Amino acid sequence: MENTFNFKEIQGRDDRLAPGHRMCAGCGGGIAVRNVLKALHPGDKAVVGNATGCLEVSTFTYPYTAYEDSYIHNAFENAGATLSGVETAYNVLKRQGKITDNYKFITFGGDGGTYDIGLQSLSGAMERGHDMVYVCYDNGAYMNTGTQRSSATPMYADTTTTPAGKVSAGKPQYRKDLAAIMAAHNIPYVGQTTFIGNMKDLYVKAEKAIYTEGPAFLNIMAPCPRGWRYEAPELMNICKAAVDTCYWPLFEVVEGKWILNYQPKNKQPIEEFLKTQGRFKHLFKPENEHYIAEFQAELDRRWEDLLNKCNA
Repeated sequence: MENTFNFKEIQGRDDRLAPGHRMCAGCGGGIAVRNVLKALHPGDKAVVGNATGCLEVSTFTYPYTAYEDSYIHNAFENAGATLSGVETAYNVLKRQGKITDNYKFITFGGDGGTYDIGLQSLSGAMERGHDMVYVCYDNGAYMNTGTQRSSATPMYADTTTTPAGKVSAGKPQYRKDLAAIMAAHNIPYVGQTTFIGNMKDLYVKAEKAIYTEGPAFLNIMAPCPRGWRYEAPELMNICKAAVDTCYWPLFEVVEGKWILNYQPKNKQPIEEFLKTQGRFKHLFKPENEHYIAEFQAELDRRWEDLLNKCNA
């Protein structure tokens, strides 16, 4: 498969996520879904799965849906299992000659339904080798139910279940590295990306994931204006800061080979990312500055580990 990027041609394709959904202004989830689905080649059909969460309640209210392709709403825990079952049924029907069209199978889940509640069914689908793509739109908490912490929530973030105050500095644990966990399943393709520049990194990785034979996983940082506490126009600046501080590195794992897609020439301190969001406001109090140093130390350790994996 040859990956090409023609911004005008891609953005000119029909939207498979129709306008009129109810996602918030400045929400990263809608941007992630819209651009992943634009990576489908014109004429190809898809079955879209969606674990319960912000995306589901905002794009699907029976009998109405914002999706132009076939759509299945799943419970939090079973998006991976459902799509793997649909993919298996499709293969049977195609062998019997009852289906002639070519379909791709893509399921979306937030970090709550992916890192936590849906991890078992996701792991099973990847291990069994189904030809499908699981896309996590990672907004770093259970945003749909009130910004409770998840295992994707970054260290020291203020959430409703890890509130920052006199006795707590927010969530004490660092975020789970789910992309590495998926790579450990020895699947053909894993990609981590977000929204920077003209979306080339996101588009190219989405196309690779969709058109790589076998299971694939995409982890997309998708900021949430309510949970992260930022003004909608700041979305792209936050994503750029995440990449330039190496909080959210851009990489892929292709047939077991780790590849770093972007290495900042001048790696920025983590403060440049933290200061963009109200959920980290408490860290900038004089008495809490040591927490930022701890955050930076863990981030640097993980960045060096990634460089070693990528031989960069």
